[in-house]
Amino acid sequence: MVEHETEAFGPWLGRQLRRVGLTQAQLAERLGLTRAAVSAWITGRAEPREETKRAIAEVLGTDPASIYNRSVDIEVSRPLVWHHRPAHADGGREYGNAAAFAFDADLSVLAREATQNSIDERYDSTRPVGVRYILHELSGEYLDGFLKALHWSELKQHYSNAASAEQKVSRSLQAALDDLEESRTLLVLRVDDYNAAGLTGPEYGDGRFAAVVRRQLDSHKQSGGRAGGSYGLGKATLWATSRFGLVLINSTLSIPHEGRSERRVVGRLDLPWHEVGGEPYAGPAWFGEPDTEPDHEGVSRSWWADEQTVRDLCLERLDDQPGTSFLIFGAHDASGDAETLQEMHQKLVESLADGFWAAMVSGRNTRPLLDARVTTLRNGHVHIPEEVVDPHVHHPALSRAVRAYLDDETVEDLTSGDQVARVDVPLLVPPLKGTSGARSKGREHAATLLLTPAADGDERVNRVICMRGTRMTVTEQRPRELPLGAMPFQAVLLAGYATGRADEDVALAEQFLRASEPPEHDRWDRTEELTSVYERGALSRLREFRAEIDKAVRALVARREVATSTGPAVLRELLRLGGGGNVGVRRAQGVPTIHDIDAQVEATGAWRVRVELRLPHAEDPWLLTPIAKFAVRSGGRPTVAWALTASVGCLVENGNLLIEPGVRSATFIGVTDPATHPVQTGFSRLIVDLHKTRGGAV
Repeated sequence: MVEHETEAFGPWLGRQLRRVGLTQAQLAERLGLTRAAVSAWITGRAEPREETKRAIAEVLGTDPASIYNRSVDIEVSRPLVWHHRPAHADGGREYGNAAAFAFDADLSVLAREATQNSIDERYDSTRPVGVRYILHELSGEYLDGFLKALHWSELKQHYSNAASAEQKVSRSLQAALDDLEESRTLLVLRVDDYNAAGLTGPEYGDGRFAAVVRRQLDSHKQSGGRAGGSYGLGKATLWATSRFGLVLINSTLSIPHEGRSERRVVGRLDLPWHEVGGEPYAGPAWFGEPDTEPDHEGVSRSWWADEQTVRDLCLERLDDQPGTSFLIFGAHDASGDAETLQEMHQKLVESLADGFWAAMVSGRNTRPLLDARVTTLRNGHVHIPEEVVDPHVHHPALSRAVRAYLDDETVEDLTSGDQVARVDVPLLVPPLKGTSGARSKGREHAATLLLTPAADGDERVNRVICMRGTRMTVTEQRPRELPLGAMPFQAVLLAGYATGRADEDVALAEQFLRASEPPEHDRWDRTEELTSVYERGALSRLREFRAEIDKAVRALVARREVATSTGPAVLRELLRLGGGGNVGVRRAQGVPTIHDIDAQVEATGAWRVRVELRLPHAEDPWLLTPIAKFAVRSGGRPTVAWALTASVGCLVENGNLLIEPGVRSATFIGVTDPATHPVQTGFSRLIVDLHKTRGGAV
């Protein structure tokens, strides 16, 4: 609960005069005082005596307690209106909000961006941020009541004219209007967060409220450099997910504004340029009270709504914890993956689990950063019960890894199937431009790699989930050249503040990786900020970091056999070299030999084999045919189909290897076709035979 603060008398009185439509001169006349005396109160140079305050309360039509407490504005009935921004005087036009096109209008993107913003604004660091996604289908009298509270009749002409243009946004608007008219059904999606800062700050000046409601590309994050977002684009996904470009907002503030904290409500609409009644409009519009400030007279500003109004607008919050509710009018999933309520509900659950599973993991002595839930309603009644997103259900092995790290129960080597191995991975953070006279190598940061055997039923294995900051998934990396016999695993890479440390190298790594992320925050790669802020070689440091991650994974999975309940103990023993020899055994001079072989079983069930050949000197080209066979317990060794790819020193032509004269080493990669496997991959041995092709040199 947020405590109210008493506002200074002067600003409070000035606002009340504007709200009731009185000038300073009129108040002075009613009190029998000079205008100079009232002006001194407004500017804070003086404060009236107690009996004068009681007289002011009578003039304003309120009780004396309101004058003394000054925690809320006096009750004045002011109409709610839509204010549409006039068109630019220079004739400029915007046919839609460009920021909304930075992301796909996809529920998974919305869940990622909106939830990230909520975590970045966590208020009490000892408790998780609570995020609730509520799908609500409205029809019949529920829809009529909602549209009436929204003053839909004031918007119809603006929508109709904006939809008549031959632009992408206009065509989408027309389709949305047609669907609403025909079906008389509307889907709204409310995104609530609790234990978040709320939209604090003034109506137009710098602050969270103006950054979200009034501005574009204003991130205004105050999370000490730990924020997941940095571009100020994520909020645009809320409007992009609305087929009508309309979002309503209800915020409970962690810092009171105008003496109040609860039910700060406003609406924002993003339309393309259009004309109504011969008047041109830029497109954006705001729903609220007409402002009485001289500099913003007539502009719609936020208002302190009563409980009935927020219920009518489907904006009612569960409790008085600080945070914000965003109601997306006409929510949809533009990807086409989710069309029914059940599909949309499930996609939100899975998207939250995929993006924030690590933030939802807790330890014995640590609480999670996030608690996420999804509910679906139909006309105010529960249609699909609230579903708590459980990271241990959706990503059991990965969640086990993070929990072991939080509980300090990691090991150096894996010896059983439920252990989590930990190793440091170096990241060299380059210096910022202009921070040193001579070029330096930068500062080394020790990121943390956690690796554990994959869980039964994991569809995607042998991957590293990389994250920083508040433990949101940034990117997924698949290590290269895994050793033969590597068990299926899951791995997590914690960098920057995700390590839980707060040393100087941690802050530098966090800043560096954040600068390397695009607006989608889905990879660490070249960005304009990276190349313009850091010394030359920053991109090379990222490549080296990825190589170090691969190296650390290879070392962990190759150290020791992991006991598993099913299948052969060591996959290395499942593969035998053909051509009459084994790795490391010399062949007679003049015959190509298999020098080294590396293999792994992919998630599809295919064998992926990397074979290195050693070749004697020859004056003619070598033409070789590698053949893959399965060694079965009885009968012949059936040949399986595979696709060959040249890697080093050779070419692939019609399933054969062509190696030019003088080449002494060549490498190729073969991937078997699981459809041709006679038995399951895990219960087989693969043999690679090397044959002479007709007309070849062998």
